Amino acid sequence: MTTFLYDLSTTGAISFSDIINDSSNSFTRRLSEATQIRSRLRGALKESKRTDGEKDYLTIIKIIDDYLPQLQSIVNCVAHHELELKSEPVFSWRTTLSANFLNNSPRISLPSLHAEHACSLLTYAFALSNLARTIVISLGPFEHDRAISQAEREAKEEKLKHATGHLSRASGIFTYLSETVLPELQHSASAFKSKLPPDLSPEVNTALARMSLADAQTLAIRKLLSKSFYDSNIVPGPPLPKSHPAPGLIAKLHLECASLYSSARTLAKTPSASSKSAEDVSPELRHYLGDEALLHSALAKKWFGIDAGENGGESRGGDAVGLLIWAKKELQELKDGGKGAGLSRGDKEKRDRNLRKEKVTKELEIIGVWLKHYKKINDTIHFKSIPSQADLQSRLSSGVSAVFATSYSLPGPMFGPGSGARVQKEQDTLDREGSMGGSASSTYAGAGEYY
Repeated sequence: MTTFLYDLSTTGAISFSDIINDSSNSFTRRLSEATQIRSRLRGALKESKRTDGEKDYLTIIKIIDDYLPQLQSIVNCVAHHELELKSEPVFSWRTTLSANFLNNSPRISLPSLHAEHACSLLTYAFALSNLARTIVISLGPFEHDRAISQAEREAKEEKLKHATGHLSRASGIFTYLSETVLPELQHSASAFKSKLPPDLSPEVNTALARMSLADAQTLAIRKLLSKSFYDSNIVPGPPLPKSHPAPGLIAKLHLECASLYSSARTLAKTPSASSKSAEDVSPELRHYLGDEALLHSALAKKWFGIDAGENGGESRGGDAVGLLIWAKKELQELKDGGKGAGLSRGDKEKRDRNLRKEKVTKELEIIGVWLKHYKKINDTIHFKSIPSQADLQSRLSSGVSAVFATSYSLPGPMFGPGSGARVQKEQDTLDREGSMGGSASSTYAGAGEYY
């Protein structure tokens, strides 16, 4: 499976010199540079929107990396009254997660520099996630390639690790947005009586943070299983290859993914006082979260069942069969439609769902092999009763995290208060004054002559 694909926003043109008054003429060049970098970002986003094939997310990420320190500098200068807003600025951005009856992205006007900061960070996180997806797609199902060399497989595992890192960074940015930036934006929007789209609600961004973390953990699981999948390519099923990680651990990792996707789906459906209704969050996102939660729930039960069969001894023979039957039932539900059964979908979502169905079909085949194996053993050797789902549920372990969000912190400003040049200048002034003071104190008339 691949991760969720975001349709990146586009933004309207703006000139910082038009909205900001530089009475001291100290920042004319700086404002021009900030405008130029933002113009480059606008152009890159428009180019991405027009491109049907492979998109250059890395360039967008690099431009935002250059733009954010410039924007932070402007925010600091305005806060310290070194620059003045001619009037409250309004920035125009297209929404990404909002859905309407035409199923397109409406352009909205948002007041304040906080809105510009939020939308830039949101686009940054979306681009990081999409870059991770691009990397994953480029790898293909390499772990199932019998002809691949160990060096090639390890190189692709390293790329999988990079994709995981991009998603962890995205999760940290979404968290920073929900906890730090968006509360300020909500205050500004309330003052101007503006409604924010779901994209800019703390609840939805918390959901996106959890989804990104779950996507990252999915890739971590894939990397962990890569060697053992290669070793068991010819005949999937019992026995597990010696290179296989503990099935109980794999089960717990999948269970954590299921929990993250499920809680993210709940949050994505939670109305926010400052945004439109929760139904404006695109169905595509909700379908993705619901289907992934069900998929990982089933895979957790599959691996708990295999763990019971391989490591539980005679006493858990019935558990192994019961858990695999339960996993098969959930996978069959997902194959038949999952959370989005009967709803119309766009081409992108159809492609992703087809990929998921291929994976589900393959998993059903593998579960069938294991279930047949454990059922035969239980029917002929162990003779244990099959526990109910409620009984099995009460004895399932909790999930385990293998990856964590990369904490995001603001970049240092390029100019103005807090910038490196300003701090150095202030330090030089202090050092110079200290030096002058020391000289005066040792050379005044009568120095050293105390009576």
